[in-house]
Amino acid sequence: MTPGANGGGVIRALRRLVTAPLVVALTALLWLTLPLWLIGAAALSPVLPGRLRPLRILWVAIVYLTCESLLLVVMLGLWIASGFGWRLRTPYFEGIHYDLVQGTMWVFFREARRVLRLRIETEGPTPAAHPGRPILVCCRHAGPGDSFVLIHTLMAWYDREPRVVLKDTLAWDPAIDVLLSRIPARFITPNPRDGDRLEDQIASLASGLDENDAFVIFPEGGNFTPQRRQRAIDRLRRLGMERMAQRAERMIHVLAPRPGGFLAALDAAPEADVVLVAHTGLDHLVTVGDIWRELPMDKRIVMRWWQVPRDEIPAGRDERIDWLFAWWERIDVWIEENRPEPVG
Repeated sequence: MTPGANGGGVIRALRRLVTAPLVVALTALLWLTLPLWLIGAAALSPVLPGRLRPLRILWVAIVYLTCESLLLVVMLGLWIASGFGWRLRTPYFEGIHYDLVQGTMWVFFREARRVLRLRIETEGPTPAAHPGRPILVCCRHAGPGDSFVLIHTLMAWYDREPRVVLKDTLAWDPAIDVLLSRIPARFITPNPRDGDRLEDQIASLASGLDENDAFVIFPEGGNFTPQRRQRAIDRLRRLGMERMAQRAERMIHVLAPRPGGFLAALDAAPEADVVLVAHTGLDHLVTVGDIWRELPMDKRIVMRWWQVPRDEIPAGRDERIDWLFAWWERIDVWIEENRPEPVG
C-alpha cells in the first residue's frame, strides 16, 4: 500500500466516524420532534404552490434518513459479525450487502413513487431480454437521482448485481461510502493523483464480470447543464478534434461522451454486451430552484434501453469512439422526441 493510499484510508475512517453518527443522531432527533415538523409543514402547505408540497417532501426526507440510519446500524452489525471486517469481502457477506442495497432501495422508491406520484416506465430490449451475459451499461447523466433510479431498476426488475463508478464527492454520504466499500464499486476523481490513471481504476473494476453482473458507467462524466455542454465542446476543440466538436454542437440534450473510461471497460470485459440507456423526466432539473419548483414531481420517467451484442461493436479505438458518438447522437434524438409529460 502506498503512503497516499494509507493516508486516504485514515481520512476516510475519520470522515465516517463523524458523518455516520451525525446522520443517525439527526434521524433520531427528527423522529422525536416529528409533531413540530408536521405542524410546520401543514401550515406552509396552503401558502406554497403544489398539492401539500411541504408535507410530501418532509415525508420523503424522513424515509430517506431513516433508511440511511437503519442501513448504517445493520452494516455495523455485519462488520462485527464478519470478525470485525475480516470476512467482509467474501462472497457470502458481499451477497448480504447486495440484498441490503436492493431492499433499502425498494422501500425508498416505493414511498417516493407513491408520495411524489412518480411513474417509471421502460422501453426497448432490457437486460432481462438477454440473460446469462455480463453487460456494460452506459447511461446519460442528467438530473438528480438518475443513477439511483438506474441501479434500482437493474437490481429490482432485472436481477443484476451492479458495479458502479461514482464521483468521490458521493463518499460524503456515509451509507453510500460504507456500502460501496464492501461490494465491487469505485469512487473516482476526475484528476487522480499518485500516477493512478482513471482508466486503470475503471478497467480493474470491470474485470471478471459474471453472467448476472452489470458494470455501470456514465460516459458524460457529470450531469447535463448548458455550461458543461459548452465546456465539453471547447475541450474537444482544444484537443484538435474539430469534427467531434461539430458533432457535439449538434447534440442539444446530452454532453459529448468522454470515451476513455468506456474503452477501458470494453477492453477489460471482452465477453460483455453493451447496454445503452436514455431517460427523460429528470433532465430539466438543473438548479436547486428547478428542483424546488418541480417537487412534488407528478411526473412520468421513461427509460429507453438498447442492447448491442459484443460482436457488433468495432474493434479499433477510433472506430469505437465514433461508434459511441453515434449512439449519443441517437440518444439525443430520442430525448427530443420523448420530452417528459406530467402524470395525469
